[in-house]
Amino acid sequence: MSVAARDKAVNDFNTVPEVSVMIMSLKAASLGLNMVAACHVLMLDLWWNPTTEDQAVDRAHRIGQTRPVTVSRLTVKDTVEDRILALQEKKREMVASAFGEDRSGSRQTRLTVDDLNYLFMV
Repeated sequence: MSVAARDKAVNDFNTVPEVSVMIMSLKAASLGLNMVAACHVLMLDLWWNPTTEDQAVDRAHRIGQTRPVTVSRLTVKDTVEDRILALQEKKREMVASAFGEDRSGSRQTRLTVDDLNYLFMV
């Protein structure tokens, strides 16, 4: 989708009452969008870096949001998703211990060999 088409889709979602659902990839949703018309965020694709997911969810938590936002995550038990969730928690704990309450994760930008081994139980 071109940038212009994406911008139109986001604008329609935020302003046209008949447009009530927006489907986008996690990476696309983590880029500076304003999705204040959203009151439900359903995460279907997990990312190893929790800040990517946080940024996507934050698109609905913007100035101008007038309703509570519910965030849900669909995962399949006993799959790599369990490992991704555990890795996310590990990364959150590392950031919290290094930077106090700062959970921006700005230094957690690369997936390490240890992370890959952990994800795939190698």
